[in-house]
Amino acid sequence: MALTELIRIGVIVSIFLIVFALGLHADLREATSLFRRPALLFKSILSMNVIMVIFAAAITSLLQLSPALKIAIITLAVSPVPPFLPGKQMKAGGSASYSISLLFAAVLLSIIVVPVSIEILGRYFGVAAHVSAVRIIPIVLITAILPLLCGIAISKIAPQFASRIRKATSTFAMILLVISVLPILFAMAGTIWSLFGNGTMLVLALFTMVGLAVGHLLGGPEPDDRTVLAFATSARHPGTALAIAVQNFPEHKAEVMAVIICHLVIGALVSLPYMAWRKRSHTPTDAPIER
Repeated sequence: MALTELIRIGVIVSIFLIVFALGLHADLREATSLFRRPALLFKSILSMNVIMVIFAAAITSLLQLSPALKIAIITLAVSPVPPFLPGKQMKAGGSASYSISLLFAAVLLSIIVVPVSIEILGRYFGVAAHVSAVRIIPIVLITAILPLLCGIAISKIAPQFASRIRKATSTFAMILLVISVLPILFAMAGTIWSLFGNGTMLVLALFTMVGLAVGHLLGGPEPDDRTVLAFATSARHPGTALAIAVQNFPEHKAEVMAVIICHLVIGALVSLPYMAWRKRSHTPTDAPIER
């Protein structure tokens, strides 16, 4: 088996286990709770899938950006939240139930939202851009829906066992993710380095800051909900974004992948002050789910 295939499998397995561990201390009612809060669901969609898509379309139209950066910004804007985000949201004091249910709702709705958004944006920019639900379903199924439901099922059937393995599973998953991603970073070091000095980092930082601001403003009135939506609006699923880009613009695959990797790093760094602020101002109202 080739090294690249092993790396790909390592990334997929690690993400699966991260979400699986999340499901080990959740239940189905919590995972679907956002569908019983229509006002918050509407604001979540408005924040992530409408305002940020309009913002991405605006900056790619108004600024002189490289083709890879334009493609990356657009595909990131239409993608759902990344599967590893709930842990970060809860560490910052975000609502546990909202974090989990937003992940579940966002990935489910992405099966419809992503193809429709790409079709609209393709017409706006005058390019032939498409992505079918068939392309999106395997990504969200493997990286979010299936592992979350598996974790919830084990938590329901054997809660004590779920509690015992949760921390070890999460730790192993993070170690495996780091081991799998490092070779990718080394292999793409030259391409990533070429992005410095051409405005890419500033645009990615701006994307994160705008996402944090929009999500925070629309997430009220509960402070913990604001925290969750702020992070969800600023961070996106890298696998979905790359899949859309590769299907429509395969000639820019390497450059777009480099931009998406930079988005993960820049987004994490730019959001640190916001995370520290939310931790300081957090009043425990939605205790972590324990079994």
